[in-house]
Amino acid sequence: MKRIIVGITGASGVIYGIRLLEVLRDLKMETHLVLTEAAKENIGIETTFSVEKVEKLAYNVHDIKELAAPLSSGSFKTDGMVIAPCTIKTLSGVAHSYTENLLIRAADVTLKERRKLILMVRETPLHKGHLELMYKVADLGGIILPPIPAFYYSPRMIEDLIDHTIGKILDFMEIDHSLYKRWEGVAKRKKEDF
Repeated sequence: MKRIIVGITGASGVIYGIRLLEVLRDLKMETHLVLTEAAKENIGIETTFSVEKVEKLAYNVHDIKELAAPLSSGSFKTDGMVIAPCTIKTLSGVAHSYTENLLIRAADVTLKERRKLILMVRETPLHKGHLELMYKVADLGGIILPPIPAFYYSPRMIEDLIDHTIGKILDFMEIDHSLYKRWEGVAKRKKEDF
């Protein structure tokens, strides 16, 4: 069983973090959740979930102010961390190792321990400063994975688009799944169309 830290920030798209928790729970993974206050607000604004219901999807929930939590130490072994969605503020904190809260501290630990850190940055359009922050995190070993869906598999619903991004995250975490249909070439696609 993998142990994965999941962070949810206040960027629009908190449903991505929620769906990730659902999938990891169904796959019997050990998840450690950290929510920002803005994420809690957005859960109420953007979804039909309550914060309590989201927290119940996780194996363990950590207070963002609890800098002495196990996630603050590299000795707490994990298979990686995903922040979905990730605000530009959190991206900036990670890029500059500005560990003002547990979420950014856990991301910093993940980088220093050379574990997988995936940031699903959710902002558009992007200015040069945003791109420089993403470059800096990528240079430190982080993976920038914005929610940009593919359309080759003919998604029908918003849930299909969300699952595609979650599937890409699971691919990076080396977790098998069937959340989206993989590209198998034009010939195969044309054959299926007839």
